[in-house]
Amino acid sequence: MLTPERHQLIIDSLEENDVIKIQDLTMMTDASESTIRRDLSALEEKGFLKRVHGGAAKISSIRLEPDVFEKSAKNLQEKLLVAEAAASLLKQGDCIYLDAGTTTQQMIEYIDPDQDIVVVTNGVMHIEALMRKGITFYLIGGSVKHRTGAMVGAAALTAMENYRFDKSFVGTNGIHPEAGFTTPDPEEALMKKRAMKQAKKTYILSDASKFGEISFSAFASLQEATIITNDAKEDSFDNYHEKTVIKVVKT
Repeated sequence: MLTPERHQLIIDSLEENDVIKIQDLTMMTDASESTIRRDLSALEEKGFLKRVHGGAAKISSIRLEPDVFEKSAKNLQEKLLVAEAAASLLKQGDCIYLDAGTTTQQMIEYIDPDQDIVVVTNGVMHIEALMRKGITFYLIGGSVKHRTGAMVGAAALTAMENYRFDKSFVGTNGIHPEAGFTTPDPEEALMKKRAMKQAKKTYILSDASKFGEISFSAFASLQEATIITNDAKEDSFDNYHEKTVIKVVKT
């Protein structure tokens, strides 16, 4: 079977099954495991799929945006590990930006109030936890996006100009070697981009499921931030190490 034929067969199989194993593909194509792995890598770079342990998975719709309550329950243990690792990077007196999102929200639980951290955020869902911990914070004004609890829009972008950050902690819906960091909503993308511009250092907080995904709106290239993620096994990060720094939290 020729390479283009194998690639089309893999794409068609994922449309039907969402996830497919390398072993099944070798049987279907009569190709070696190493050949199939090369095929999957090539298709991942082009944005047709994302590699997972033992095979490949279909990429989500580029405009699909689960609401904040759906996100909160998904990959919770991984998010907690990433959030704890991110909080460990804070230094006494840091001024930080905390992006709206479920992983960044979990980070609040690990912030030590005695470190005198000042938080600026556009996350409505962060307010209760920040108040309960007694952390000094500023809420960026703007219109509220109900699905994610994020403050967005022209007023929010203008307000952001008043702040500078030691560190910015930003969430993402997709991480891809070519497309970079992406999110479904263009207004949220603008907020993330502005927060990164105002910070000395930016960390992208993401569980490993976001690798290989592409969403509608790009907000940064891989080179512009350090990624904090959980251990995904196999070679999930092979195409990323040359372009960015990845801090992997072992599960």
